[in-house]
Amino acid sequence: MTLTPLWREARLGLELASLRREPVFRERRGELGRPVLLIPGFLAGDGSLATMTGWLRRRGHRTRRAGIRFNVDCSTRALEALEARLEELARAEGGPVALIGQSRGGTLARALAVRRPELVDTVIALGSPLVDPFAIHPLVKLQVAALGVLGTLGVPGLFGRSCWSGECCRQFRESFDHPVPAGVRLVSVYSRTDGIVHWRSCLDPCAELVEVDASHIGMGLNPGVYRTIAGALDEPAPVPLAQAA
Repeated sequence: MTLTPLWREARLGLELASLRREPVFRERRGELGRPVLLIPGFLAGDGSLATMTGWLRRRGHRTRRAGIRFNVDCSTRALEALEARLEELARAEGGPVALIGQSRGGTLARALAVRRPELVDTVIALGSPLVDPFAIHPLVKLQVAALGVLGTLGVPGLFGRSCWSGECCRQFRESFDHPVPAGVRLVSVYSRTDGIVHWRSCLDPCAELVEVDASHIGMGLNPGVYRTIAGALDEPAPVPLAQAA
């Protein structure tokens, strides 16, 4: 599996500069948006999606952060915490929620939709390895392995080896093989020039696939990504599972 050279991730500053000139980034809307829960990527926290959060609010969407400082926790624990946030937001809004997840955040968002489809109407995954979570750059894989060793040794707040092969995260691992439930729209945004995640691992057969020219880290700042998100959230939400039944 050939990956784009890691140095291509240095485009982040150029992507931000292009975003600031993008018309969709400067648009302001009323208060007719949708509730959105944002989930950051591996090693990142809520602050990594601050620019996107501010933009979504200017467009009238009601956003909620995931409450993640560093996305390195056990997947089961992370999902349980996210599920509680999702329940709270859906209850406050009186209906299903849209999820936007970057990288690992997208895989967690998909798993959350499989787990609680009645609370989710849309999942937008940004550079997320939805088909093969380990289709990542070797240097990043080394970081994952190192954190896994620390977690196995008992360092709190980190995933361990049981998350990969034990009972701890079996349900999360199995969610990759489950189709996205009816009534949930899945949009997978990928880039062939992604320097971290192999783009083919983003091609979930359940998803609407959207290709952009972006770095992996820059998915949260790329103009093409913002146009895709705007289009997906501006469309009517899918019929919730409970109503479709």
